[in-house]
This record gives sequence, C-alpha cells and structure tokens, in this order.
Amino acid sequence: MTPGELSRTVLCAVRRAVDDGELSVCVPERALVTVPGPGGCGDYATNIALQLARPAGRPPRQVAEVLRDRLVRTDGVTRVEITGPGFLNISLGSGQAADLVRRVLRDGLAYGHGDVLAGQVVALCVPYEIRAEVVADVLARIGASQGARVEIAHGHGRDVNLRPVPAPEDPAPLGPDAARWALLHPAPHDRPRITADHLVQREGNPLFRVRYAHARTRALHRNAADLGFAAEPGPVEDGAQLVAALADHPRVLTAAFTQRGPDRLARHLVTVADAALALLPAVLPRGGEKPSAAHRARLALAEAAGTVLAGGLTLLGIDAPEHL
Repeated sequence: MTPGELSRTVLCAVRRAVDDGELSVCVPERALVTVPGPGGCGDYATNIALQLARPAGRPPRQVAEVLRDRLVRTDGVTRVEITGPGFLNISLGSGQAADLVRRVLRDGLAYGHGDVLAGQVVALCVPYEIRAEVVADVLARIGASQGARVEIAHGHGRDVNLRPVPAPEDPAPLGPDAARWALLHPAPHDRPRITADHLVQREGNPLFRVRYAHARTRALHRNAADLGFAAEPGPVEDGAQLVAALADHPRVLTAAFTQRGPDRLARHLVTVADAALALLPAVLPRGGEKPSAAHRARLALAEAAGTVLAGGLTLLGIDAPEHL
C-alpha cells in the first residue's frame, strides 16, 4: 500500500464515519500520510483527526478513536495506534513492503511512471536562460512519465509562464551532471549556487550522497552474486523509512510536475539515498555468517532503492554511475 493508497483508505474511513452518523464533517479532498515523527510508531502516520476535530466539534483523540475502529478493519492494516494529541499511527502487514519491492524491481526505471496526467497538453514558455531551459527540459521528462505532453517555447515578458530565478553565472564549468544538479536542487524561487561544492565527494554534498548510494547498491548486487545469493523481497527490520520513501516516489513525480518544481524530485532522491545508506551496512553477511532470508530481503530492498535513485536521476538528466 503506497502513501497515496493509504491516504485514500483514510478518507474512506472518514466517509464511512460520516455516513454512519459518527462524524459530522465535510470529507476533505486529501489526507496527509507521512513517516511517523518523534514519539510515533508503525509504518505511517496521519494528522487527519486533528484536521477534523474543530469542524466535528470534538476532541482530536475522540475523532481518532472513531477512525481507528474503521481503519483496523481494512485489508493490509495490522495495527492502528493513537499517539500525542490525536495522531493515527498505522502499521501495515509485512507483505506490503515485499509487494512494493517486487513492484519496483519489476518496473525498473519506469517505477512511478503512469497515466495520471494522460491527455494533458502543457505549454511552457521560458526565457532564453540556462536554468529556465534545464527546468523546462526536466518538467517535460517528468510530465511524459505521467502521461502528459509538454510543449516548450521561448518568449519574453508576459508570454513567459516558467521563470525560475536565473543562475548567477554559467554552470558549465561544473560539468553536465553537477551543473544540472546545481540548477535543479534549489526550489525555482531560490537562487542557485554555482560553486565547486557540487563536485566534492563527501557526505555534505547531496548529489554525491545520491550517486554514491546508487553505486553502493550496485556493488552490493555484485558482491552478493559472488557470495552465491540473490535478492528475494521479504520483511526487513528497520526498513520502514526506506520503504515509505520508495512508496512515495509516484506521488513525488506527479507533484514535481503539477507544482512545476523538479527540486521536489531532487530532494526526494536525497531522502531515499539517506534512508538507503543507513540500511546498506547490514545487507551482506558478516564474518562466518551464511546468507539468510533476512539478507536476501535487505538486498532486495537495497536494489529497489538503487532502481528508484537511477530512475530519478535519469529524469533529472543526470548520470547514475555503477562505480563511484
């Protein structure tokens, strides 16, 4: 179950509570589902009860209790706990994570692509400026991945409908990959930094972390083959944050296009990379250990993370090296 699917499940629980007369509210269009914050638990959390408390005229925890009773009866949901003032913390069955990993590995670089924007034709008019050109190119790539067709033209003044803050200088000396990252990672309304920091191979450089995480997943695939075992999706302890980030990838792609913000994809890749790097040291057997089901499941999750990183970098027009 992806965050988007779980969001719809939460809204269905709200709708059933309204239909049953337990809540008197207008069903919102969207329920925010995120990784649990400090003090939370489970795989995902939502603040929908806090959002509905005032219009319902009831304390948030009472609203949460009404929704919990319905959510726990949903297929795929194993537990729902209420924390803090009324946050709903949702645990999914272990098979949900394995199914997601299988889907990512099956779809490959096309994971997250779909037809949610099918039939839309979007005209982007940009000024003659390098950052605007790169942003428009990436939006066209992301739009196509969601079924939209993007037509790019150049213009001046009022004709322009995509005008990110221009680069302060020519980014070409950084090389094609670092130059694109320097232009895409900041939000369009932020001024990009054209500095050599984007070339430094250390943890403080987000581009390095993303590419390094991808290269490490490929190295683990090779190392596992040398040890005689392969990936097999299954439950992974402490993998919830990475699973949630992978599940969120389709939504991020759609949002990056509809909000005209390719930085959303760039920052999402950093989130995936950071979650993956925390998992990777435990993928291979240590010492005299023999490969187990847990190792195979961690390897599958790592390979899925590498697939999402490679697919995202490809949409940004940036190379995803297997060796770094």
